[in-house]
Amino acid sequence: MALPADPVPVARYLAVTFDCPDPTELARFYSEVLSLPVIRSTDDFALVAREGSPGLGFYRLDDYQRPTWPDSSVPKQAHLELGVDDLDAAQTRLFALGAVAADGQPMPGRRRVLLDPAGHPFCITL
Repeated sequence: MALPADPVPVARYLAVTFDCPDPTELARFYSEVLSLPVIRSTDDFALVAREGSPGLGFYRLDDYQRPTWPDSSVPKQAHLELGVDDLDAAQTRLFALGAVAADGQPMPGRRRVLLDPAGHPFCITL
């Protein structure tokens, strides 16, 4: 069965939402990392985005457990891949914002694996 030349989408992409213990803290971190404003914030949810564009959401989960990557006892459910021009400079800035280096660094000359303040792994990549 052929698809129409210009199919009508079933849905609109709004956001990827991460569970965390403190939505305000994680929204502040990613707001600074991505230079995006926090456009919604409550005690239980925060959204970082430009108005009318997809963004990143952060949802409070009272029994949140930090991922233990690379150990899989508490697996990561997702991670972000962020492009950078200078790995060392980006890593230094991200450390100042609250990120830490993950124990495993499979390709440190091209990609660095960091953990956000809630423990979610994310990569910065050339």
